[in-house]
Amino acid sequence: MSGSGGVPGGPAPRPRRPVLVDPTGDWHSGGVDPALRAQVAHATAAALVTRGRASADPAVLARLLALVETEGLDVVAGLWADSPSDSLPGALWRLYVLREWVRRDPATIADRYRQGLHAAPVDDAVAGVAAPPGPADVRDAVDAVLSGVYTGDLAVALERAAAFCRVLATGAAFDADHLDLVDPRGADRQTRGASSLRRTADELAHAGELWRAGRLE
Repeated sequence: MSGSGGVPGGPAPRPRRPVLVDPTGDWHSGGVDPALRAQVAHATAAALVTRGRASADPAVLARLLALVETEGLDVVAGLWADSPSDSLPGALWRLYVLREWVRRDPATIADRYRQGLHAAPVDDAVAGVAAPPGPADVRDAVDAVLSGVYTGDLAVALERAAAFCRVLATGAAFDADHLDLVDPRGADRQTRGASSLRRTADELAHAGELWRAGRLE
């Protein structure tokens, strides 16, 4: 978080670190008929999940996991970012952006996760992150979550992702408390980020419930 001063006589300010933002992002495809865009989003999401779950080839799974790296975040956003959270493309979008977010800044994510795990032990257990988590551990955890979409129970994958976001939200809120005196604006941004993470967690959990009920399309 930002902030270069400190409280006289108090502890040294915490180092500057990136703010955690809403992993749903703010991506809009624009310029395409909404009905057609929705049709394409649902078709591509269903095809991807069907292909992945029908194949036992590790190379296929590796390509599916690396979708954002190979196709680009903007391309994936153009397909799915406008999809509602209670749809299959909307759920996949959140999972892929979560993975990309962790992949780009695993050290910060691991730090936030460590701050939140003791206050959210149940969610930590569901998320299944190695303890104490380091950068490689959080990367491995989100890879395992996304792999579960194609090799396991998709509802479980969504529930694990939701739990992961809840622990991160807790850690981000704690970090905002630490920053409140030395960087009020940074603390406010961090608080908003924690709120966004909690919202994303709720959306992922709801998508998992819909999948179990056979209503996530």
